[in-house]
Amino acid sequence: METENQYEKAWWKEGRTSIVGLDEAGRGPIAGPLVVAGVMFPKDYHHEAIYDSKKLSEKKRKELFHVIIQEASEFHIAIVSPKEIDEKNIYRATRQAMETIVECFAYTDGVLSDAMPLPGCKTEVIPIIKGDQKSVSIAAASILAKVTRDCIMCAYDYRFPKYGFAKHKGYPTKAHLEALRKYGVLDIYRKSYGPVAKMNQLQFDFG
Repeated sequence: METENQYEKAWWKEGRTSIVGLDEAGRGPIAGPLVVAGVMFPKDYHHEAIYDSKKLSEKKRKELFHVIIQEASEFHIAIVSPKEIDEKNIYRATRQAMETIVECFAYTDGVLSDAMPLPGCKTEVIPIIKGDQKSVSIAAASILAKVTRDCIMCAYDYRFPKYGFAKHKGYPTKAHLEALRKYGVLDIYRKSYGPVAKMNQLQFDFG
């Protein structure tokens, strides 16, 4: 597995050297934060192992996390709370976090995102479907976001061991939904998401 880098290569050929790749982890879970990351590499950067974080083992993601933060020209990570997700909805929260991250970079002359249009950006943006398989910058961002979020969920597992967060990472698996029904809704849950909203309503109805 290896990213094609066709978008970076085209911009590098034009003389653009400050290209940011953006991706997120955690849009689907019912618990825990959304994590968004942005990565900029030096011109003509290549790494054959950096690829879509979902296609890599946990061990490989952790190894590449350290490679990326050492070899990137610049990177930024944003954590969006469940409360903010509930207030804005997950799409708006993701988009705004990505736009905020772009503003954190000292300079950008092009942005590549994993399928997310960013109308608030002042520089050119290309939303790429399956971008984490086509751009090394987006793939790297996906790895930073995924590893960061997994670490947060493992910390929650230490605090709330009955829920199994280290295993399901907040996704609505059968075991997770059973734990939610048995032990109730924590503050780290996204109250606007269906299974959590339903549980909250049941708790309200039956006091």
